[in-house]
Amino acid sequence: MEKTLRDLAIAVDGRVTGDPDTPITGISGIREARPGDITFVANRRYAHLLTDCRASAVVVSEDLPNCSLPSIIVRNPDTAFAAIVDAFAPPAPVIEKGIHPTAVIAASAKVGRDASIGAYCVVEEGAVIGDAAVIYPQVYVGHFASVGAGSKLYPQVVIRERCIIGLNCIIHSGTVIGSDGFGFSTVSGVHQKIPQIGFVEVEDEVEIGANVAVDRARFGRTRIGKGTKIDNLVQIAHNVEIGPNCLIVAQAGIAGSTRIGRNVILAGQSGVDGHKTVGDNVVVGAKAGVTRDLPSNLFVSGFPAQDHESELKLQATIRKLPAIIRHVKALEERLSEIEKKTTDPGEGR
Repeated sequence: MEKTLRDLAIAVDGRVTGDPDTPITGISGIREARPGDITFVANRRYAHLLTDCRASAVVVSEDLPNCSLPSIIVRNPDTAFAAIVDAFAPPAPVIEKGIHPTAVIAASAKVGRDASIGAYCVVEEGAVIGDAAVIYPQVYVGHFASVGAGSKLYPQVVIRERCIIGLNCIIHSGTVIGSDGFGFSTVSGVHQKIPQIGFVEVEDEVEIGANVAVDRARFGRTRIGKGTKIDNLVQIAHNVEIGPNCLIVAQAGIAGSTRIGRNVILAGQSGVDGHKTVGDNVVVGAKAGVTRDLPSNLFVSGFPAQDHESELKLQATIRKLPAIIRHVKALEERLSEIEKKTTDPGEGR
């Protein structure tokens, strides 16, 4: 496939600098780009990479300094480049509507119009599959669970009993929705299981990555708010409530009964202690550990998590400790010599 820079600029409502007839045959990251490719720079700190970039063209923001490569100038390079990627993407696989002959569908289950259920899926009694939902092979949908219209479940997803998946959700392979919460009572040295009889509700337009575990509530519900996006390898414990439009990044963990507000970002490997409340618009930095309630509109990092600026100052101080220790030891040695001179009665004879 070949397009001109002009064609792509029109498609993303951008402005061309350089030759508008520059032929574009592919897309690539800025470091890997070759002649014929178009790439993008969304952040000024990566602009220096354009110096050695071999791409034929680049998508840049309006505030980026002048670029020697032919360019498409747009307000949001991320969004514009995503549209360009779609233009060059291979055709999407054709998913046949209907139920594969090897799928096992309970008599009382309901399958909506134009839904697709792949090979070796199991849909249990009382389950509901919405209109135009796509259930890839080897998916399990438990008793009285529901999958909303337009949702897509990739191979080997498990939706346990009574859990609810909203409209237009995407759940990637290996994810389990509704596994038992981690609840035990230790009696006479024996860990006795506490029944987990609640459910999980995933609201509309949520995307959940691969190998994510979302535990069912002990009672009531565990809830994932509308429009929230969850990366791979995330653990969400029982009775957690996550508000709308959050971003939960890889290997993050949220302990039980915690409340997360709207528009919250939990960066990679961050964690939130149980029974805590995180306000709206909070950003929790990578590897941070939240051990207390956080009001809205904070950026925190470190362990225990604190205001990001304070954490940066603390880390800067910690990095100075070896030099400080050497300096203190040198002062101690000098002081010891001075004390020795002042206390030695033979000194000065």
